[in-house]
Amino acid sequence: MTLRTLIADDEQMARRRLRRLLEAIGDVEIVAEATSGEEALAALDPREVDLAVLDVRMPGLSGMDVAQLAADRGIAIVFATAHPEHAADAFDQGAVDYVRKPIDAARLALAVERARARVGARKTGRVALTVRDEVRLVRPEDISHAQIDGALVSVWVGAEVLVTELSLAELERRLPSERFERVHRRALLNLDRVDRLRPEDSGGYTAITDAGHEVPVSRQAARALRKRLGL
Repeated sequence: MTLRTLIADDEQMARRRLRRLLEAIGDVEIVAEATSGEEALAALDPREVDLAVLDVRMPGLSGMDVAQLAADRGIAIVFATAHPEHAADAFDQGAVDYVRKPIDAARLALAVERARARVGARKTGRVALTVRDEVRLVRPEDISHAQIDGALVSVWVGAEVLVTELSLAELERRLPSERFERVHRRALLNLDRVDRLRPEDSGGYTAITDAGHEVPVSRQAARALRKRLGL
């Protein structure tokens, strides 16, 4: 699968190097270059772009601003920047990977392959989960729920529990909204997999899945959940 790729960096030499390294990977087509966040955003049409490789600091809109909007459009994001302090924010914005300058060719190739997996998953109707050093492709209907467990997110897929590096917010963006509901700041629930709701004194619920797992539903989310379930 050829990745149609946009490069955004306000430095010409950086764009030239990125282009050379990306084209050397193979099955990467550079379809656009941008020198600012505004230019990048204007070119991010999901019908024409699969992957955007962005600098963080650019004139006008930052790479972070662009990434948030690109993620909403289903475009994979890789950051290529000299500013490592933005790494955590990058993943919160849904970035596939974060490559530090000066860019190592092998490290960039790894980032591109991760992006390729995510794009392929999106095009086949599956969800790409980064689990350790692998990308797992999962059908949304196989996910019953996900919960924040410490600093990471645990995702229940059939009888398996996958611990992913994705944030819960990013996982929510990737899953079909007609099926999934954010029922707690720490929990995401597949409504098709709810077997019953147990009322709690707090005004919320404990949702019991068809596999018997318990998922907290906050009082704030309970009303929306009842509406979604027709209660």
